[in-house]
Amino acid sequence: MENFMKNVTVFNHPLIAHKITHLCDVSTGTKEFREIVSELAMLMGYEAFRDLPTTQVEIQAPLSKFMSPVVNENITIVPILRAGLGMVEGLVALFPKARIGHIGLYRDEETLEPHEYYCKLPKEAPDGQVIVVDPALATGGSAAAAIDFIKQRGCKNIKLLSLIAAPEGIRRVTQAHPDVKIFVAHYADAPLNEKGYIVTAFGDAGDRIFGTK
Repeated sequence: MENFMKNVTVFNHPLIAHKITHLCDVSTGTKEFREIVSELAMLMGYEAFRDLPTTQVEIQAPLSKFMSPVVNENITIVPILRAGLGMVEGLVALFPKARIGHIGLYRDEETLEPHEYYCKLPKEAPDGQVIVVDPALATGGSAAAAIDFIKQRGCKNIKLLSLIAAPEGIRRVTQAHPDVKIFVAHYADAPLNEKGYIVTAFGDAGDRIFGTK
């Protein structure tokens, strides 16, 4: 495994691969695209939350009392606007009590560098698990910058979930944030085009989620 991939989990499951194929198909409509994005986020959540801390509590079952684990639900989901919003519902299905932060970035069309225009996090976020979500990790500029801004607000326990990632994006995030674990549904070992999009992916996720293409 290449060194820059050591902190990256790439899912290897036929169901996930099947759904990624439909996401990338140009004939997949807005409704189906939105549903698949949410489904993939939920499937990825099981693995991403594997190391959540648990506490033993006493419960009353029908036949007896016994100790059983419950998870620490101090979880904040932070979508990178606007495409990241499509992944929130799937994760909230796993953790209905999760708090939602938002971070907005715009990209300079010439330099492709990101600039923050909005960031609002729950006050509890620095003390818990923060999950940053963005469907595509292409150049990695937006994800790396988003994590910068989130760290500046005191958050330390951060993970990144992306549906499709290119080598350039993974390298940029891992170099800037070697402490952040990355979870990817599909690794697209393909070049980026002149606009910074992965050529073997689904195009502009925000446009396809919200029907604005």
